[in-house]
Amino acid sequence: MQDTLIDMLRHGEPVGGRRYRGQIDDPLSDKGWRQMRAATAGERPWTAIVSSPLARCRAFAEELASQTGLPLTFDDRLKEAGFGVWEGKTADEIKDVDPDAVFNFKRDPVGCRPDGAEALDAFHDRVGAAYEAILRQHAGGHVLVVAHAGVIRMVMCRVLGLVPEHGYRIQIGSAGIARFRIEQKGDQRHEALLHLTPGG
Repeated sequence: MQDTLIDMLRHGEPVGGRRYRGQIDDPLSDKGWRQMRAATAGERPWTAIVSSPLARCRAFAEELASQTGLPLTFDDRLKEAGFGVWEGKTADEIKDVDPDAVFNFKRDPVGCRPDGAEALDAFHDRVGAAYEAILRQHAGGHVLVVAHAGVIRMVMCRVLGLVPEHGYRIQIGSAGIARFRIEQKGDQRHEALLHLTPGG
């Protein structure tokens, strides 16, 4: 029997505040830095750090790796979903064009996806491939993954057996942390969400 723990940390607030940022590479705000430092203060039980390469994740992961001496790698598959024409826009800006667009997207993130956005199944698949790679490369370890709300939602859907479109029913605030335990015995596996710290 082998246990692997994965802590998934959402980035803090970026410069420009809340918006459908997707893969726009905005850095963390001062508040975002404070949120992430507070979320990882105290016990640091990790054996490795894996991060999205986007600046709002990367910069903090680099700081934490420098402080702890932990090995750090980046995985492009941990980037947030692309939001197409919504990239960089706030919910209010989107509602100015279509008052029901954001509500409809949350209700039906497949049928009401913004034009040009990454398909939800494709996003779920690439996050799943990153998750499986982390399990292979860090089996028996305790990994900190620095990523995005959408990425964490997709892993939660995999672990809990939810369809990907139900991921948008899960709220993960800035610097929220989800902890997963993966028990493996030969080809058999049991996965569990141990807790979710929702963040701010």
